[in-house]
Amino acid sequence: MRRRKRSPAHTNHERWLVSYADFITLLFAFFVVLYASSQVDQKKVGKLALAIQVAFQEMGVFPASTTQIPLDSNDPMPFSTVQSIENVKRNTELGRIASSPEDSLAATSEQTDLATLQAELREALRKEIALHEVALHRESDGLVVSLQDFGFFDSGSATIKPESLAALDRIASILAIRTYRLRVEGHTDNVPIHTAQMASNWELSTARATELVRILIVGHSFAPQRLSAAGYAEYHPVASNQTPQGRAQNRRVDIVILSAMPGLATLPSPPQSGSDAKRSPSLP
Repeated sequence: MRRRKRSPAHTNHERWLVSYADFITLLFAFFVVLYASSQVDQKKVGKLALAIQVAFQEMGVFPASTTQIPLDSNDPMPFSTVQSIENVKRNTELGRIASSPEDSLAATSEQTDLATLQAELREALRKEIALHEVALHRESDGLVVSLQDFGFFDSGSATIKPESLAALDRIASILAIRTYRLRVEGHTDNVPIHTAQMASNWELSTARATELVRILIVGHSFAPQRLSAAGYAEYHPVASNQTPQGRAQNRRVDIVILSAMPGLATLPSPPQSGSDAKRSPSLP
């Protein structure tokens, strides 16, 4: 029987296209990854450059920059604008880390003067402090002079006792030669009041504060722009209202000595007499 002749196998000369297509696909993916990485790195490098430049500017090495560097290709932003935004954000979150020498010197001088002022007031009001009619303490706002109501006011009244005017004269004479702003705050306990003159503790606390402001302006010639008055009723206690002692501490008028008022000249010290004969003039 005749054997069938086997035909030769067909050779495929286009198989390289498969490898080439795989290579092109991988190469395309490689460049896509490179492109994506370059965009992320550009933003990171921009932020790094911003942080470095801001740090050197705070040290005084670099002047303020006006170079325009877009950090985002989709929404270009001037570098100076980005720097301002970053500075504001950092100052808001962390506070001002370093202040100018002039500001630091002024703050130090003011703190020293407040300490001197506190010592002067403590010496001038030694008797009232011993009787617990006056208290001095420091708060974040400034120095606070607390006038207890039993030493300066009759119960339910906003009129200052005549016998307490001497102490008030001494306080005013010390504060008059300085330019500190003063906030006079009226406070009460939580016992309700309802009289013909005072409908509630709001009226009583506010009336006492404004009465003291009026005396400082009329009787001691304080500049009105230095003064402000506020009434808080029973809502800012310093002690518990559950005890008579705590309620007595809460019935007070606070003179809060704030920062100095710019542009206001310091007044000369008033002449001193040998006794308490120099008193506040009669007030209308």
